[in-house]
Amino acid sequence: QVQLVESGGGLVQAGGSLRLSCAASGRTFSSYAVGWFRQAPGKEREFVAGIKWSSGMTYAADFVKGRFTISRDSAKNTVYLQMNSLKPEDTAVYYCATAPIAEWQPLSALRQYEYNYWGQGTQVTVSS
Repeated sequence: QVQLVESGGGLVQAGGSLRLSCAASGRTFSSYAVGWFRQAPGKEREFVAGIKWSSGMTYAADFVKGRFTISRDSAKNTVYLQMNSLKPEDTAVYYCATAPIAEWQPLSALRQYEYNYWGQGTQVTVSS
């Protein structure tokens, strides 16, 4: 059974940094992508960044480019989201999720409904 456990959230001042972790277990992830999503109160869940497990190729939403970086540690079966220059509008619950992905398929083509396993989320609050 696939399990995803997020950690690393918390309260930080604007301009600060946090590193989120997503520990994955239950399968080998070589044919999967791992994505980070977030949901702010009263808003829809949105894609933040994703990574192909096998190749390490990444893709990020425009609003986080230059500030957030996604990476993975295969030995630890863990995906990270390094968040720098945080803004109050980054406040949300952050989730990681996995989706099967073909080697030829670009990350940008994955849709949210294709992510079939989700973690419980971790709260990130950025104060102004």
